[in-house]
Parts: sequence; C-alpha cells; structure tokens
Amino acid sequence: MIEVGALRALRAVAGLGTLARAADELGFTASAVSQQLKRLERQVGVPVIAPAGRGVVLTPAGQAIVDSAGEVFQALERCAEAAQSVSEGTPRGVLRVVAFSTAIRGLLAPTLRQLAKTAPELRVHLTEQDPDQALHSVEAGTADLALVHDADGLPAPLPPSLTQRHIHTDTGDVVMSSTHPLAHNEPLTAADLAGHAWVTSPPGTVCHQWFRRLFADSPEEPDVRHLVDDFATQLALVAAGDVIALIPRLARPPLGELVARPLARRPTREVRAAWRRSADASPAIQAVLRELTRG
Repeated sequence: MIEVGALRALRAVAGLGTLARAADELGFTASAVSQQLKRLERQVGVPVIAPAGRGVVLTPAGQAIVDSAGEVFQALERCAEAAQSVSEGTPRGVLRVVAFSTAIRGLLAPTLRQLAKTAPELRVHLTEQDPDQALHSVEAGTADLALVHDADGLPAPLPPSLTQRHIHTDTGDVVMSSTHPLAHNEPLTAADLAGHAWVTSPPGTVCHQWFRRLFADSPEEPDVRHLVDDFATQLALVAAGDVIALIPRLARPPLGELVARPLARRPTREVRAAWRRSADASPAIQAVLRELTRG
C-alpha cells in the first residue's frame, strides 16, 4: 500500500524541484524525503523522480501519481472532517495558516485574541509566506489556510482544488513628518508629491508597483533616496529625515509624530483567504474566516 507520507513528499518535490526544498517545507531532512521516495518506488515498481541539473523532475509515472494524489488527500480530509463533525462543529486542534507579513500584522494578529475567546480549543500556527508559496503550501497539504493578495493588481492564479473568499481591501497612504510641507494637504496628487524625497519598497514588491504607478505620467523621475523592504524601517527613516513613504494601512503600527495622508487615486490591493475545497466544512477554518470578516 502506498504511504500517505510518500505521496505528500512526492507532491512537495513536484512543486519545489529539489529534495532539500521539499524537506524544508515538510519539516524533514532531505535524507528522510529521499527514503520516502525510494519506498514509494519499491511500492509502485518504477522510478518516480529523475535527476535534472541540481534538482529533480518527475518521471511520467511520478507525474501520474501526483495527478491522482489530490483525490487521496481530499478523501482523507473528508474523513477527518466527518470525525470532527461528531463534536458538533467545535473548532479544535491545530490550524496551520500561511500569510504575507502585513496580513499577519494587520489581520491575523488582532484576530488571535478574539479566537481565544470564541474557539478556546483551537490553536492557530502562523507562518510567513509570499502568496505563490502560500497557495502551493495549502494545495500540497502542508498548510490549511492562506491569506494572499493581488499580484500587480490581478488575483493570484488559484489551483482548481482551492477555493477563496475576499477578506479585506488594503489601501496605501503617504506617510510623512507632521512638520512636512504636505502634512496638512489631502488628498494628495502626483503633482503635489513631485520634487519630494522618498523611501520606497524595492522593485518586485506590490508597494513599489504602487509607487511607480503614482508617477507613471510624470515627466520627471521621483527622488528615491532609500530602498527598504521593512516598513518599520521605512517609518524610522521618515521620522529621522525629510523623506516620505507610501505604506499600506495593514503594515502601519501607531504613527506617533508621523501623519498619513490619502492619495487622490488610492492604490489598493485585495486580500483573500484560500483553502482546499475539500475542507469547506472545517469548523476551524470557518471560525477563523468569521473573525477575519467580522464587522
């Protein structure tokens, strides 16, 4: 009989391309993953992976197993949900949630205190992951629920085995010192912001895309003094000097002496929760979704 752990290992290797990366995601050593795959090969009688450069690829037999494995995991999940439903839908056990950093800060962290009251038998384990990796983790079964955001204004492609729900619309504002010349202006336009110095998120991030769109029609390049990924560090630079920053509301701690001013054309990103369709009835997932969408 094929072991469930071996199926999970093969799916992880298929998605990540190396034994080492699959081992990191599954919480095993690369040697343990390799042993699981060797046992799988003995069970099915054919190779399931083959070397490819520094990584591995699935053989046709391995790909056929991965293509069918989703049905196995969904059936196992339905068994678990059926057992849990005996307890009248009480959320309990461990729910593994993966999310991008600002969703953890702005959405999940405030939710945990209320969950402790409404679902005291439920433990939520949070792991920071970018949206693409988060969706892969849920699809592969190494996480139960993901919070993801738009990529360049478009929803991340959703695998057929997953479903999703809109949770929140995040908005970016310009943050500056309370003594800055623009501190009492709102809403701000690109013309208002021309000539002012900035700290921005690095290229490749959603916030950098927001920043580039803000000045898309400007004849002059904006004055970018610093490229910093961490929003707390951006705020420290705003407080220490003459730079301003475009920061999503989910990422903002209390601003203290700083002020946030809205833009005339507000940049937004949609935050969605995603989970496996086979886990729709999960009391744990539904409890977290209720708290995330409350109010």
